[in-house]
Amino acid sequence: MRTTADFQSERLISMDVYRGFVMFLMMAEVLQFSHISEAFPQSTFWAFLAHHQSHAEWLGCTLHDLIQPSFTFLVGVALPYSLASRQAKQQPYRLQLRHTIQRSLILVLLGIFLRSVGRSQTNFTFEDTLTQIGLGYPFLFLLANQPKRQAWKALFIIPFLYWLAFLLFPVPAIDPQTVGVPSDWPYHFTGWAAHFNKNTNLAWAFDTWFLNLFPREKPFLFNQGGYATLSFIPTLATMILGLQAGKWLKAGLPGELLMRRFIFMGIAGLGLGWLFTITGICPSVKRIWTPSWVLFSGGWCFLLLAGFYYVVDMLKFRSWATFFVVIGMNSIAAYVIAHLLEPFIADTFQTHLGPSVFLIFGEVYEPLTKGIFVLAGYWLILYYLYRKKIFIRI
Repeated sequence: MRTTADFQSERLISMDVYRGFVMFLMMAEVLQFSHISEAFPQSTFWAFLAHHQSHAEWLGCTLHDLIQPSFTFLVGVALPYSLASRQAKQQPYRLQLRHTIQRSLILVLLGIFLRSVGRSQTNFTFEDTLTQIGLGYPFLFLLANQPKRQAWKALFIIPFLYWLAFLLFPVPAIDPQTVGVPSDWPYHFTGWAAHFNKNTNLAWAFDTWFLNLFPREKPFLFNQGGYATLSFIPTLATMILGLQAGKWLKAGLPGELLMRRFIFMGIAGLGLGWLFTITGICPSVKRIWTPSWVLFSGGWCFLLLAGFYYVVDMLKFRSWATFFVVIGMNSIAAYVIAHLLEPFIADTFQTHLGPSVFLIFGEVYEPLTKGIFVLAGYWLILYYLYRKKIFIRI
């Protein structure tokens, strides 16, 4: 079993802090700010927290929407370090490729398994974070072993072809209500942008064929949230952005130069993503990972990485960071724990502290109180693994 020192000698602490931060945001869904906001409809404070703990309905971005792109981006950031470690051990390319394919398959199967919990049969779905990363990871590995210019070319070509394919797909003449989209929904785009409407786009059409190839409880007609399998293609572009950042970090460039590059990429991404959205060329939609979303969310990822890198690795201000490092160094464990253990932890607290333990601040705050207890349980499990130097890696 590898030790904490082993991991810290191979990678920047800021990567683990950043990863721990976004995983914490995911785990913190149990706080259920929306319930408190509904109880206090006049409170801008609770409305703000509830807004940023939920996903944008279609167009736009909240803090919660940055969890998946950040986790995906950091996969790319970490890859140069992983490759360097394997090359230092003189591991042949074929073994590296085999490990990559195995890791990809495990991620896809783990994602399907977690999405199937509580269902009557396997839920074959490929739009969640793990399956999306798993589907794109082998291609990221191949690009990481190519000259630097090839990755930059792919970063342009992949989103462009994805965008073009959406435009070339004819908008179906169907009633949006038949695919789960209300007639008065505020995000019915027109013009070029109509090709990126919810559940009447290329990715939706692909899934109505592809997902029905698998055994299902009932035929697949549409995804209620508009998510789609083909999003793994532009998600690969997000991983490539992370790959470029990881190569710059691994090269040992001066901190000031890294900061300039990160901030430039961040501002450029935000600006271009916003420009493509307001012109109607390509709306920024996270749920189908449009190219403008690649740019916009990628811009935020670069700025967040810059912030964590500056504070943690340049200023060496780390006394606050252990909380997030505990989560970030066991991100797969954190992901699985958050998907599987909420009922167990909540029931355990009620069993040993009494059925009214979550009512200590009143009935209105019961969902929040329960969430605090559950979130504390998550972190304590991860802290135990951290202290025992148990790090789950795929």
